Amino acid sequence: MNTPLRWRILSLQAALVVILGFAAGVAFWASNYVQSQVSTQLTAQEISFPAANSAEITALPAADAAAMRQYAGQKLTTGPQAEVWANDFIRIHLSSMPTYEQASAAARANPTSAKDAATLNTVFTGTMLRGTLLNAYGWWSVGTYTFYAAIGLTIAAIAVLGALAFELVLWRRQANAPEATAIPVPAGSALAPVADAVVGIPRGAVTARASDGVAQLTEQKS
Repeated sequence: MNTPLRWRILSLQAALVVILGFAAGVAFWASNYVQSQVSTQLTAQEISFPAANSAEITALPAADAAAMRQYAGQKLTTGPQAEVWANDFIRIHLSSMPTYEQASAAARANPTSAKDAATLNTVFTGTMLRGTLLNAYGWWSVGTYTFYAAIGLTIAAIAVLGALAFELVLWRRQANAPEATAIPVPAGSALAPVADAVVGIPRGAVTARASDGVAQLTEQKS
């Protein structure tokens, strides 16, 4: 490999190390920022999971109760917790109630009915809270995937850095290796066809050990 080409390869590898390293750093920061913001917002709601043997959990279907028990007694501060609360607690309670459109229609048809107004308020509050919690879970997932991407970028940067180090070591070894001795060969001698067969060597010169060249020339003269 000639020197200009090697320099281009080394420059490209060095640039890739810098770019991948920078991208990995940004991804790590973004992942931490997103999940930190989600956790801050969820903590401010001061939602706590019921105890494992509480009536709120035992009244749920088996699968939903099992999902709730894994966080029993904990504060709701993470995306996975928000998903469980939204899908395994709020959704179950809303499933036994009319949809928001149905509750709204009933409240408009009976504007003086306190029961219909209370139902509308409950459905609206539950639906909005569930949507907010699922939105928080979605952003938490974005932060998680960004973290995985940051790890991948870091591995790629380390791999390119290793390739760069290998190229530098290989270049140094090749630079310190002894060069072959070129022995001039007359164009009309018996060794001229050999010189023509060597790619990249002009007529009248062949790369060989000095002892071999002298031996062949001596034999030709005799």
